[in-house]
Amino acid sequence: MPLTIRSATGTHHFTVQVAATSEQQEQGLMFYKSLGPDQGMIFPYDPPQDISFWMKNTLIPLDIIFIRADGTIARITKAKALDETPLPAGEPVGAVLEIRGGRAAELGIKPGDKVDWGTKSPRSAERG
Repeated sequence: MPLTIRSATGTHHFTVQVAATSEQQEQGLMFYKSLGPDQGMIFPYDPPQDISFWMKNTLIPLDIIFIRADGTIARITKAKALDETPLPAGEPVGAVLEIRGGRAAELGIKPGDKVDWGTKSPRSAERG
C-alpha cells in the first residue's frame, strides 16, 4: 500500500505492508533480514491506543513512528535490533509506522509531519 509523509524537506513516498489483524501486528517485521529504504509496515489502531512497541525477534534496526489519529507524527523512536525494552507512544495514536532504522533522520522526517495512507481503517486494510 502506498504511504506518504509530508515534511519540511518534501514529500516522501513509501510502500508499506499493513498489519491489520492482531496476528499480523504481533508478527510485525520479526525475522526480516532487510528492509528497503522506502519500505515499511503500518499498524493501524481504531480506536487510538497508547501503545508500546519492542523488538523481540526483529533482526534489523527500525525507526518507529507513532502517528496521531489526525495523521501527524507524535514521536519517532530509534529501535535497536533484538532489544525487548518497551518503546511507548506516550499518548493515544491511530497508527504506528516502522521503517528502516535511520531513514527518518536521513529524510528529515520529524514530529508534526503529516502521514497519509490508504483508507486508514484497519477493518478495510489488506496486507500489501
